[in-house]
Amino acid sequence: MNLSTTFVLAQAAPGAANGGLSMIIMMVVLFGLMYFMMIRPQMKRQKEHRQLISGLAKGDEVVSNGGIAGRVEDVGDTFITVEIAPNVKIKLQKSAVQQVLPKGTLKSS
Repeated sequence: MNLSTTFVLAQAAPGAANGGLSMIIMMVVLFGLMYFMMIRPQMKRQKEHRQLISGLAKGDEVVSNGGIAGRVEDVGDTFITVEIAPNVKIKLQKSAVQQVLPKGTLKSS
């Protein structure tokens, strides 16, 4: 009886090694898919946003994350001053700028 148990265990061992190798390959493939479907596009959006923020200049028309639209009056290291109405200015963090509008967009509204 002991001999048959050893034989069964000896034959099960090579199959387990193949299962482990296929599991590792599957995990690598899933990580690759996750990288190209989630991580890489997010990194691309972050890079574009950093370029947008670094390119802000006086006179640019911007929209904040909260939907406030205005014209940039002053650009500091971390804050910008935005004029949202005549003689009404607010300070925003640079990172709160969502998009830069084409010139003349606010006058047509």
